[in-house]
Amino acid sequence: MTQRVCLAAVTAVLFAATAMTARAEPVFNRIASFPVARNLPADIDQATETSSEIIAASEDGMTLVYSDSPLGAIGFVDITDPKMPKPGGSVKVEGEPTSVTVKGGKAFLAVNTSQDYVNTSGELLTIDMKSHAIEASCDLGGQPDSIAAAPDGSFVAVAIENERDEELNDGVIPQMPAGDLVIVPLKEGVADCGAIKHVDVTGLAEIAPEDPEPEFVDVNSKGEIALTLQENNHVVLIDGKSGEVTSHFSAGTVDLDGIDIEKDGKLDFTGSLTGVKREPDTVKWIDDDRLVIANEGDYEGGARGFTIFGKDGTVAYESGPSFEREIARLGMFPDKRAGKKGVEPEGLAVSKFGDETYLFVLSERASAMGVYKDSGGEPELVQMLPSGIAPESAIAIPGRNLVATANEADLVEDGAARSHVMVYELSDSTPAFPQLVSADKDGHPIGWGAMSGLTADPEVPGRLYAVNDSFYSAQPSIFVIDATQSPAVIEDVIRVTRDGAPMSGRDQEGIAADGEGGFWIANEGNPEKDRPHAIYHVDGTGTMTEEIAIPEELDAQQVRFGFEGITRVGEGDETTLWMAVQREWKDDEKGFVKLVSYTPSSKEWGAVSYPLDKAEKGWVGLSEIVAHDGAVYIVERDNQIGSAARIKKLYKVSLDQLQPAPLGGTLPVVEKELVHDFLPDLTSLTNGYAVDKLEGFTFDAAGDAYAVTDNDGVDDSSGETLFWKVDMKATN
Repeated sequence: MTQRVCLAAVTAVLFAATAMTARAEPVFNRIASFPVARNLPADIDQATETSSEIIAASEDGMTLVYSDSPLGAIGFVDITDPKMPKPGGSVKVEGEPTSVTVKGGKAFLAVNTSQDYVNTSGELLTIDMKSHAIEASCDLGGQPDSIAAAPDGSFVAVAIENERDEELNDGVIPQMPAGDLVIVPLKEGVADCGAIKHVDVTGLAEIAPEDPEPEFVDVNSKGEIALTLQENNHVVLIDGKSGEVTSHFSAGTVDLDGIDIEKDGKLDFTGSLTGVKREPDTVKWIDDDRLVIANEGDYEGGARGFTIFGKDGTVAYESGPSFEREIARLGMFPDKRAGKKGVEPEGLAVSKFGDETYLFVLSERASAMGVYKDSGGEPELVQMLPSGIAPESAIAIPGRNLVATANEADLVEDGAARSHVMVYELSDSTPAFPQLVSADKDGHPIGWGAMSGLTADPEVPGRLYAVNDSFYSAQPSIFVIDATQSPAVIEDVIRVTRDGAPMSGRDQEGIAADGEGGFWIANEGNPEKDRPHAIYHVDGTGTMTEEIAIPEELDAQQVRFGFEGITRVGEGDETTLWMAVQREWKDDEKGFVKLVSYTPSSKEWGAVSYPLDKAEKGWVGLSEIVAHDGAVYIVERDNQIGSAARIKKLYKVSLDQLQPAPLGGTLPVVEKELVHDFLPDLTSLTNGYAVDKLEGFTFDAAGDAYAVTDNDGVDDSSGETLFWKVDMKATN
């Protein structure tokens, strides 16, 4: 039924995901997720937007500190017990904090106090880490971005960006005033405002040399400063003691092959781009002779990866599209936001854990972190890790075997995830992530995401099939999963077509194997988009053979939230399809939804009524239905996320209760039995926050249960997909 996949490609994917375990070496796993809204003062509305952007740590590694631009504050997190972070409070400041670093028990905070893009100003605050008292304030003479402290504690360096107005002249530079670099000496641990040096970096770059746009700064053990000029696509090296520019070079360009270059609702990693400017964001010294840049691209470029340079500007390593393609295999490629800049690597951390040097590469768009080992040659990818939404920065604490990320997006206005600080630990264990990866097909990653329904091969244990939803409506697909491997592997994809073309404009929310090599698929309609509620049948190649519209009795009562699952009961002419309707339709009593039946042989429709749990907040609905061992199992969930999530449950209804009544009349109400609470699974599998969309569940041919979450195509989502074998003995 499925096409063959190159065994070598599958093996390579599994090796990348489990290499460290295979060598019995320690691995990084997330051990805690801290929503920074917990640092909001009690007298402030707890729905106030807050964010964690640039993160640093106290020198004993017990406290994290982060800049919070929307709140106008600096926040603290107590990680004395890193598995149980505690709020450490926040300090409000006048202006917009942009970056923070810690040295000698003091936090040095860069604050933007500019009136506008022309009248720029900023200050450097010295804040005591214990008392949180502001001890000094220095005028920086412009709008600051990044800040870094010299390892010996002799000075801090601040990149003065004087950022461009993206609304002015389409954001084209030059736009005055020009940025520069500020060196602030430290005297007895406090910024010495009277000894500030301004370093002129105009006239260096080939692109808008009169308007340097300093972005990020780092200092090595020799006191040498590396500075990126992002829009100018340039790197500058400066002597921290004298303030002299010692060298500079263009960040250069990259040719990229095997990438997705269109925001078109399809995942297609066969595109190419040539001469793409790197336009680096973060720069970090690996040692005193090499530095690494994250090629975000914020102007005209974005090379989708990272590059290692020698101090003379020689490229020692270029990742090209490899980082992005690994992200694609995780189902985390952000098609709706990527376009020509791809996954936008933005943050970096470099640190030595024992004898090993690690590079941590953050993707802002994909919300993922790549972990690489560096031995002076080509870095070795050893892990991919999930982060929160839009990771901005990371800090390594090797003395405690910890890494923390700051994830800036706060989606409180949309009722979605808050900004989080995530904590990871290096230990002798097995990787908790990923749980599902894709193999290569025809030399390219199988792109996937937004898993919305799950079914099993009736005969082969561990072989499952999943569908994507309307996020990829231009590329409706059935994914073939081998769940016997760890992580599970998407080994093939079947495109759903009609008359040879993609069956676009659909919202596949449920799938059921038909027992003859094909599938029944439930399509959730939306009257606002003229998308009909329907079910359709496809053969083993994905070709649609039959589409069945809902009858008038149902159509007259429809709302947006329709079929969210489909299952098959019986064989041959006795086959009945059952569909779970997500929420109440017009004729449903509040708190009750329909389980709708359709018998293909007689074309008869019917329904029963299903009682929903009561929501504490938001709404509750159904996400999946699957027949197994004399019953149907139904996933019932609320639409809440994180600490607000309450209902992520699996209920059972015996088949003898499924006696459908004619549509339009009174429907019999079934009784349900709780068999599993998914909420502990959702928080413990990778120690993240509970996601809202648990949407796929099934039993395989051996009777093992599996579940999968919908990552919303990485749109306003952390992008991570949870896929796991469910312990059906763990009931609540």
